[in-house]
Amino acid sequence: MPFEAPSELPSYDIAEDYTGGYKFAPIEEAEVSRAMIKRYFDTMYDRAVSDVVIIGAGSAGLSAAYHLAKSRPSCKITIIEANVAPGGGAWLGGQLMTPMVVRKPADLFLKEVGVPFEDEGAFVVVKHAALFTSTLLSKVLAMPNVVMMNATAVEDLIVRQDSQGRQRIGGVVTNWTLVALNHDTQSCMDPNTITAPVIISATGHDGPMGAFSAKRLVSAGLLKELGNMRGLDMNRAEPAIVNNTREVVPGLILTGMELSEHDGSNRMGPTFGAMMASGIKAAKEAMRILDTATVVKGKVVA
Repeated sequence: MPFEAPSELPSYDIAEDYTGGYKFAPIEEAEVSRAMIKRYFDTMYDRAVSDVVIIGAGSAGLSAAYHLAKSRPSCKITIIEANVAPGGGAWLGGQLMTPMVVRKPADLFLKEVGVPFEDEGAFVVVKHAALFTSTLLSKVLAMPNVVMMNATAVEDLIVRQDSQGRQRIGGVVTNWTLVALNHDTQSCMDPNTITAPVIISATGHDGPMGAFSAKRLVSAGLLKELGNMRGLDMNRAEPAIVNNTREVVPGLILTGMELSEHDGSNRMGPTFGAMMASGIKAAKEAMRILDTATVVKGKVVA
């Protein structure tokens, strides 16, 4: 249920005067609380059933969201990000240095979203990785069919039996990240759920919350073992991540560095083109699933 502003707004005695006379419109503290609460919980209510859930708002997850939202403007895309600040590792280049290296042809995506770069022949360089991330993030969040819930962790996957008797990922189990990090210090703090026919997991390589869905497949008995990410080889790593981006079990697409942990492919280090292209491939896989499935109330029934 979208928030509707009043049709007629009152006028106030305000002034944008930087010589000492700046005046804000008056406000009550409760109005601030209600403005946030209503919009946020209306969003939670609406997105309890989504078309696609994207876990992780790094470069792969955001690229997937952008391509999917642009291609399917009626698709309800919900991004879940564990950190307060979205962007994953794409705020810097390698070893805390700021430039971002992108091998061709992934520069085409930079052109599409409007990120300037220097052309070095086989690759291009964005002057600061944050320029890419902030530009893409702002474009994704401006899309009316995309919502993001950050500081929110995916604690588990919903697993159902589908019409063919297979185990199918049917949604995500969520909680505030601060709650998820404190289950061992407090009494039971139960989670929430989001139902969706397609989940795109882009949680990155192994770490505190990285490779979450891949690792959960192992503990849930849906995958025998992780392939574990191999050593760095840019020339093998980037095409492997893009070309192998896929639905690894029914309902779950892995993209970006999480896929390298699942497959046991090489890492590419400080070059980011594969993250963008893998995200786009994940969006295309999501559309393929949505186009071939019969979905009722967020569940694949055939």
